[in-house]
Amino acid sequence: MLVTGGASFIGSHLVEALVARGAHVRVADDFSSGRVGNLGLVASDVEVLQVDLKDGSTAAAACRSVEVVFHLAADHGGRGYVDLHQAACATNFGLDQAVFNAALAARVEKVVFASSGCVYPLCIQGDPAVETYLTEEMVGPPFEPDGLYGLAKLAGELSLRALHREHGLGAASCRYFTVYGPRGVENHAVMAMIARAVLREDPFAVWGTGQQIRNWTHVDDIVAGTIAAAERVDDGTAVNLGTTERVRVLDAVGMVCALEGYQPEIRLQPEMPTGPLNRVADNSLARDLLGWQPRVSFADGVRRTFEWYKATQDPKAVRARLPGLLTGRPRAEMPVAAVP
Repeated sequence: MLVTGGASFIGSHLVEALVARGAHVRVADDFSSGRVGNLGLVASDVEVLQVDLKDGSTAAAACRSVEVVFHLAADHGGRGYVDLHQAACATNFGLDQAVFNAALAARVEKVVFASSGCVYPLCIQGDPAVETYLTEEMVGPPFEPDGLYGLAKLAGELSLRALHREHGLGAASCRYFTVYGPRGVENHAVMAMIARAVLREDPFAVWGTGQQIRNWTHVDDIVAGTIAAAERVDDGTAVNLGTTERVRVLDAVGMVCALEGYQPEIRLQPEMPTGPLNRVADNSLARDLLGWQPRVSFADGVRRTFEWYKATQDPKAVRARLPGLLTGRPRAEMPVAAVP
């Protein structure tokens, strides 16, 4: 198995799960946001390559002798990053095509693509008072994805369908919805909330009006759904991986502050990036097609994530890095290895 972006937050959890199943795993990561430390106890059991997969020859070498590619690598970040760094997110077009072409040339059996809820039309996500659940068939002409990040994910899905139809490449796309959990980075909303609470910020900054609705999905459920898609989907079908829990941002803030044991003043920042006001998945196709459903409730998942964060993060270091991460990405690590 090849896991691109395998040293990242989600990727490292996927690598752990694959190794636990007895898979031989190669990780390809440029370490712009991934960390060797994320691989923990399985680091010695995997082949780790520090590579730029946008280069076709490098992607070809990474795909050599691989049966299944889990393509999670992307230029990405939280809402502050994807809204304010559109040019960087546009590099995902080239990255995805390089990996797909390399997989096809290497006669890989299947590519499992980490897509996103950002592929859904913005026009149907504008009213938090309407109980809307996004179903897979809502993505279609005249496409209106969420910025260049969403457009690149949409292009990746459509490319894989074409590669299956025209060349027989096995493919599946998993639309991830607002993932959180241990090893998450503070440039995503839940992790930023937890960081602010651990620092006992008062007033507590909340981007937007706080009325935004999300369905935060625990990384364990995302990994289980991704593996199920690899096992059960071949034709490029895109499947939502997300809970149907509708959680208001202000309510999530209240939960993390309660875990820290304080009640700060809330300072709303409507001028900051917020994204769609109402994004929640319908996961009935995943239940029917994959036999998958989320098992971690938001209340349980955020508690577990909070406990991990408190146990592993130094508040002084968090205070120093948080302002830059809210609209950026972690710094790259030192080189690890080169493609042979």
